[in-house]
This record gives sequence, C-alpha cells and structure tokens, in this order.
Amino acid sequence: MRTDSPRTASPQGPRKASPRNIVIWTLVALIAAAGWSVLALSRGEEVSAAWMVAAALGSYAIAYRFYAKFIAYKVLKVDKNRATPAERLNNGIDFHPTDRRVLLGHHFAAIAGAGPLVGPVLAAQMGYLPGTIWIIVGVIFAGAVQDMVVLFFSTRRDGRSLGQMAREEIGPFGGAAALIAAFAIMIILLGVLALVVVNALAQSPWGTFSIAMTIPIALLMGFYLRVLRPGRVAEVSLIGVALLLFALVAGRWVAESSWADTFTLAPSTLVVWLVAYGFIASILPVWMLLAPRDYLSTFMKIGTIGLLALGVVVSLPTLKMDPVTDFASQGNGPVFAGSLFPFVFITIACGALSGFHSLISSGTTPKMIQKETQVRMIGYGSMLMESSVAVMALIAASVIDPGLYFAMNAPAGVIGDTVQNASQVVGSWGYQISPEELADAAKNVEEASLLSRTGGAPTLAVGVSEIFSKVTGGGLRAFWYHFAIMFEALFILTALDAGTRVGRFMLQDTLGNLYKPFKNVSWKPGLVITSGIVCGLWGYFLWVGVHEPLGGINQLFPIFGISNQLLAAVALAVCTTLLVKSGRLKWAWITGVPLVWDATVTLTASWQKVFSSDPRVGFFKQRSIYQDGIDRGEIVAPAKSMDDMHTIVTNSTVDGVLTAVLALLIVVVIADATRVCIRHIRRPALSTLSEAPYVESQIVAPAGLIPTREEREEVRDAVGAEPRG
Repeated sequence: MRTDSPRTASPQGPRKASPRNIVIWTLVALIAAAGWSVLALSRGEEVSAAWMVAAALGSYAIAYRFYAKFIAYKVLKVDKNRATPAERLNNGIDFHPTDRRVLLGHHFAAIAGAGPLVGPVLAAQMGYLPGTIWIIVGVIFAGAVQDMVVLFFSTRRDGRSLGQMAREEIGPFGGAAALIAAFAIMIILLGVLALVVVNALAQSPWGTFSIAMTIPIALLMGFYLRVLRPGRVAEVSLIGVALLLFALVAGRWVAESSWADTFTLAPSTLVVWLVAYGFIASILPVWMLLAPRDYLSTFMKIGTIGLLALGVVVSLPTLKMDPVTDFASQGNGPVFAGSLFPFVFITIACGALSGFHSLISSGTTPKMIQKETQVRMIGYGSMLMESSVAVMALIAASVIDPGLYFAMNAPAGVIGDTVQNASQVVGSWGYQISPEELADAAKNVEEASLLSRTGGAPTLAVGVSEIFSKVTGGGLRAFWYHFAIMFEALFILTALDAGTRVGRFMLQDTLGNLYKPFKNVSWKPGLVITSGIVCGLWGYFLWVGVHEPLGGINQLFPIFGISNQLLAAVALAVCTTLLVKSGRLKWAWITGVPLVWDATVTLTASWQKVFSSDPRVGFFKQRSIYQDGIDRGEIVAPAKSMDDMHTIVTNSTVDGVLTAVLALLIVVVIADATRVCIRHIRRPALSTLSEAPYVESQIVAPAGLIPTREEREEVRDAVGAEPRG
C-alpha cells in the first residue's frame, strides 16, 4: 500500500567517507565512549560532571548523523519533491510555510515544557547514573524517533492530529479510545504546565515583566518577517535577541523600582492572564505570535543551556550525588515513592520519551513545515536538544550537596520546618548537612528558606547558580538563582501556548467526525469555539488548583507522568501501524521495540499506582487509610483537618480510577493496532491509507540548519541569486 511519489524519494545514497570524516567521527565516538566509561565504572572516586556532558553530546551527534539519517531516507523515504500541507493548504492562519530555522525554534519551544527541567531533578534521588542512561538511550531510540515519525506521517496526512490518525488508520474502535485518551491527557498536561508557570511567576515582578515583554517582541518579529522584510531571518533574529536581552536586564530594574508592584501578580491574577493569553495565541495566525515567540524563546533556552554546558566544562564541578542511591532498590525515597523500575522512567518523561511531543508533531508543526526532508532536523533534532536540557538539569541537581538536595525536595511533613530538624532527618538517611549549612544555602540565594521547596524547579535553580557562580564569582549566586527561576517559567510557557493550539486541533478533528465544518481547522467559528473550550477546561482545573491546595489540577498532578507516557504508547502504536500498512514491515521494529518497552514500563507503573499495598504508591490503598481515619474520627498526616481528609479520599479515588481508565484505553489502542497489523500482513488488499495525494512541490529549501553546497546551488538556481537571511 505504498503511495510514494512518482519521482525518486530523494534518498541521500551512500557516499564514500573521506579520511577527514572518518577521523572526526572516530574522535566523537571515543569522546562518548570515554564519558560513558567514567560514569559507569567509577566507584568511590570523584567524577566530573564534564564526563556526563561528553557522553551525552557524543552520543547525540552519532545518533543524529547516522541513525536519524537512516530512518529519514531509508525507512521513511522523505521526498523533497512532494508538497507539504503548509504549501498545498497555505491560508496564513494555521497552514503557513515557515522557514526551517524559525520552525525549529517553534517546535523545540513547544515540546520543551516542565518535563526536561523538573523530571530529572526529581529522579536524581535514585542517583545520577540511571537517569543519565535513560535520558540519552531513551531519546536516541524512542523519544526522537517517535517525534520524527509522527511528524512525517502527519505531514503526509494534511497535518492530522494523533487521535484522528488513529481513528483513520487503526479503526473507529481503537481510534475512539485514542481520541478520548489523547484529549483527556492533553488537558491534564496543560493544567500541570500552567500551574508550574503560576508558581514560578507569582510574586515575581522580574519574571513577569520579562516574559510579558516577549509578546510584543514576538509580534514585531512576526510582522517584520511577514510584511516589512520577508525572508530576512538573520536580521529579525538579531533584533529579537537584542530586545530579549534588554527585557531580561530591564526585568531586574523593574523589580527594584516603583513599578515592582504593578508586575507583582497574585496567583489568581496570573491564572486569568494565562487563560487569556492561551486563547489569543490559539486563534491568531501562527506567523503573527506563536511561531516568532517560540523562536525567540529558543534563543534564551538554548543559550542558557549552552552556557550551562560551557560552565560545566570550564569549572569542572564534581558530581556529589551517588551514582545509584539506596532509594533505587528500597523504593522508599522521600522525593517520590517507588522503585527504580518503573518509576525513574515515568518521572523522567520529557527528555527521553514524551507523549506530549507527539501532539505537537501532529499539531502545529506539520502545518508549517516547508519540506519533508526537514523532519529529521525538526523532529529528531529538536528532541535531542530537549534531551540535552534534561541532562543539564540532572547535572544541576547532582552537583549540589546531597543533603541540601534532600532537604529541598522532601515534604515538610517528613523533615519539619526548622533547619535543625531537617538536618537531623536528612542525616538519618546517610546525607550529612548542618543546620548552619542549610541556613547559609538559603542566604546565598536571598531566600528565607530552602526547606521543602518541592517540585524540582528551585533545586534546578540552586544547581544553575552553583555552576555559574563558579565561573562568574560567588557574589552573583543570588542573581543566577532568580534568573534560573524566571528561565524555567519562560521554558514552560512556550509549551502552554502551543499546547493550547494543538488541543484546539484535536477537538476540531474530533468534532469534525460529527459536524464536517469543524474538520477545516481554520474555520473561524470552529477555531474560536474549540479554543474557548480547551482554555476553559484547563483554566478551570488551574483556577481550582490555585485556590485549593488539594483540589483542581493538584488533584491530577500525581498522574502527570503516567498519563504522558501512556500517550507515548498511543503515538508509537500509531507509528508502528502506519509503518506496517505503508509497506515498511521490515522496519516496524524501529517504533515497535520502543512501544513494547514503553507499554511494559507504563502499564506496570499504572498497575502499581492503582493496586500497590504501599499507601505512598497505591492510590486505592491511600484512600482506604484515610477513609479508615475518617471512620475513626482521626486526622492522618499530612492532612490538617477533616476537610483535608475527605479531599484526599476523593483525590485518591479520582486518580486511581483515571489511571485505570487511561491504562485500559491504551490497552485497547495497542490491541486494535495489533489486530490491524496482523490483518494487513495476512491480507494487505483489505488495508487502506488516508494519505493525501501527491502534489509537486514548488518550494526550494534546505533540509538541515546549514545548507549543503548542492542545496545552496539549488536555491540559487530557483531564485536567481544567493539566498538571503
């Protein structure tokens, strides 16, 4: 059932490697091997964080150069001559051919949310080695593959959403399960992302001002590229970066001026602004706000992570966390309960494998990509960039004193609210830190206390300040800490606006099965209605969560990691089905093997979260304990009142039921996908593909970030001059 173009699918055939290339890639392989060897074999001696950077960057380079290229040209057979939806359906609203550099920035900013920053920090309680292995190996063979393959198949299907592709290619039964699961999970993810932004920006005039300024800067960049100077990407990049740096510096001026009160917003006020921004960003044309803002944010994200990596190489900080801690086998860690398998792989979602990415790869990006040949750079490459963020987050958590790490990430109900008590409890776990050291750590970053600053973001900020201050001097430690907090909020907000737009696409695709005008995702009544519904849903959970510490999105927070990885199983099941149905059966292992791993890990975690007898793990066991307390008229910690007891019982019940339902939906999707694959293998004539018909492309654009000599000549021949920008 192949529907390749009548022309050659533009494979980049095997070329004889030059001696120079052989030397370069041999050195890259040796650097990566040296990094892995030191990390894996060191026992008791000090290990520099630079070895983790070497292992990661060397592995990424080899994977992108060889494995990603093999998948793109040998397996998918990307075709530079085939017009993409952005070219065929260009309407200036959702479908718009976008320069690959801008789109790379948009896609990376959209997928890089809270996960790669927070997950590795929390997983550091198991030691730095398990997280490092999963982040790097997981992204190479699972996460980046999923993102690229979903992007390719969605591009071939007019930018269809993941759920709609499942419905069309797997069938109405499995497709319906995928649609319901994907949309429900999307609302949970958006609510959690928004809550992290609110917590980061509340009472922070510096962060609020700087992030607010990115909106008018992005609008200027959008109109500059669309109206004033079309195609001048380099010019608008310089202007945008200069204005962004000014906004960052001005943010601190504002925080120290009489304007501070204006930008010091309460959490409830931030909720209103976030919902309003999400709605506006969802309905405006992509070229006007969404794409340029994400592109702008990418400079700050990549710049900061790049500087952090450089800081590690220059200052050579030591990894103070153990390679593998006792909590990995005992499963009684204070940060999160559960053993290394499966919970490290659930806690570290984004950065290794994330279902949320598949929604972006089948949402905004396939409607904007110029050429099929760019899926390797944008799909696979962006995920490698995000994985590097996760590695740096893990380094930041591992270079600070382990005693401080556990004092920051253990709940107040466990370590108390005084430095004396925290020091004693953390010491009982085998990590010594004095009360004076805990007090000094807070003083150094100009915080009243660092105890029980759970959630990962403050720990990352402390680690960032630790690394940067070694380069710039200890006097700037507080500056780098607050810069990192603001940086995290910007990181997450860019995933929120793109996610809202993708949620709108998903809802339009679903409603389009009932009322056909909704299938046109740029139909204005439809986009306004569905944007309002999506913003209203995640906005409601966010509003309740901000006003009730145990309600709203806080109620759903415990299933964030599992739901994200369950969504990845849907994406990999759809990809595997499409590989089989499109005549690529011998390559189905590329997504099939990650699917088996992800399903095994996630369904195991789901089973444990629902039925475990450990009340810190099992939702229903936790429910029974608090219900028994209610029956006895006793208040069980950490509840502080009988109302809290009832809320915890409700939350545990909801989380347990939702986890079971989502897991069941994913089992249905995988089972139905398996049925379709077996049927195709036995009787391929019964299979149909919903692929859009071939149309010759008139756009000439490079496949990668840096054009090859052949691509420069092709562009020059097409426009009659050297390419600009």
